[in-house]
Amino acid sequence: ALKSVLTSKVQEEKLIVLDELKFGEIKTKNMQNVLNNLKVEKALVVMNDNDQNVVMSAKNMPNVQTASTSTINVYDVLKYTTLILTKDAVASIEEAYA
Repeated sequence: ALKSVLTSKVQEEKLIVLDELKFGEIKTKNMQNVLNNLKVEKALVVMNDNDQNVVMSAKNMPNVQTASTSTINVYDVLKYTTLILTKDAVASIEEAYA
């Protein structure tokens, strides 16, 4: 089911892959700037190694949730309009569902 949902996000062009996502400090403004630059309002951000600065920066945002590749589920992928993945996360997901 997860593979099917991920495929539909790709087809809808609602999946964005970033080289990496790291913040030097915990600031909600940093996460908001990333979303503004990507023109995204409601997103699930999936990373392989959860950078605590990114997780904490997104924590106060009602339309953003962070997850690691091992904790993503169909419900969360469907709940959020856009799926933002790091390259490492894509590699892990491909490995798990290939």
